[in-house]
Amino acid sequence: MGTDRGPELDESEGATFCARHPQVETYLRCGRCDTPICPRCLIQTPVGARCPECGNITRLPTFDITPVFFARGFAAAMVAGALVGGVWGGLKGPLGFGFLFAVLLGFAAGWAVSEVVSLATNRKRGLGLQVSAVAGVALAFLIQDFIAEDTFVFARSVIRQSDLILLIVGAIFAAVRLKAG
Repeated sequence: MGTDRGPELDESEGATFCARHPQVETYLRCGRCDTPICPRCLIQTPVGARCPECGNITRLPTFDITPVFFARGFAAAMVAGALVGGVWGGLKGPLGFGFLFAVLLGFAAGWAVSEVVSLATNRKRGLGLQVSAVAGVALAFLIQDFIAEDTFVFARSVIRQSDLILLIVGAIFAAVRLKAG
């Protein structure tokens, strides 16, 4: 008993031709404006089949990331990554972490970076923000490595397994938190 009708099969009047494809015979009509539509131009919406004009679906604002929000998210990821890397390097020192502690710190690092990115972008989500958060966690890894070892990871031949676990867990957790949909 709603006001929107679904696509109706109008067999009583006979076949009509699609408004956009005059050579295609159809019985379908837009549920909103009653324009004849064929399966090629039909847009399935949450409330039924619509013509292209009536079915203009926009993305949810949460997943619509403009360049301004991407820049804010990337800057926030870099700042958070630098801070997390400083704390991580200060906590670790030259001793390193055990496996379980590295996993827990990985979750904490990923959460911290992704939360800062999320707050900076008004809780938006998407692939660009995921990449920014992973880059922030990677920056945290590089900074902690420099603080704890006084050299960059590329200057050494050995990387601690706990550091790699922390990096991987943190990057995955940050990416999953900002996943679109």
